[in-house]
Amino acid sequence: MFLSACGKECVLCSGNAFDWGKTSQDYGKFRDIYPPLFYQKIVERNCGTAGQEVLDIGTGTGVLPRNMYRFGAHWTGIDIAPNQIAEAKRLSAGMEISYLVSPAEELDFAGKQFDCITACQCYWYFDNQKAAPVFARLLKPHGELLLLCMEWLPYSDKIAEASEKLVLQYNPKWSGAGETKHPISVAPELLEYFDLTYHEEYELDVSFTRTSWNGRMKACRGIGASLTPEEIAAWEKEHLQLLERIAPETFLVRHYAAIAELRKK
Repeated sequence: MFLSACGKECVLCSGNAFDWGKTSQDYGKFRDIYPPLFYQKIVERNCGTAGQEVLDIGTGTGVLPRNMYRFGAHWTGIDIAPNQIAEAKRLSAGMEISYLVSPAEELDFAGKQFDCITACQCYWYFDNQKAAPVFARLLKPHGELLLLCMEWLPYSDKIAEASEKLVLQYNPKWSGAGETKHPISVAPELLEYFDLTYHEEYELDVSFTRTSWNGRMKACRGIGASLTPEEIAAWEKEHLQLLERIAPETFLVRHYAAIAELRKK
């Protein structure tokens, strides 16, 4: 058994059991990859602006709070993995960002405290029946919940496609492969407390080197968060050899990003 990012005890979640805490150092080093447009889209939804209180669920190593800090909001980041929070605190040194370890479903803040809640690359792990009323309680009247993601597109990008195939050789039941551009699917439990007021999906290219793309792939759920150290080392050796054959030293990987804005009823 293990604890997933949503705080549920699981045996298997569409692939090997995983623990993000196993990959915190690589996560902190290689997953801070969202381009400026990604953050600007958040600001355009009036989230993270000066004077606001924002809660980032599943913050990981604090990528969103650190990069959004310049827009003037006060951020609080929570994650179930202690190693992720420790890395977030290290990387956020000098910034007034609050971090704590907690499942999304068990947050114990005072009610009506936050202007906005963000959930990036993590909302699919929530136990929404428990999380939805918690999120609604924590938000101020008419506060917003933003669901966010950015995924590579293997059917549009040969390097991403080849990398995915290699992950599947080591973790055949990994469910992160085969992504396509689509709107974020909003759980019906959330719609009991929120109205879907906006959604957007857009494509973008993200720059990598062979080293940074290898690190990005290694820090995914299918490799670093779920395989043994021996398996990770074998995969990494093969992946770097693969990149030497098919990729220049610097290249772009096609991604899409999506945003769903839910307004508290």
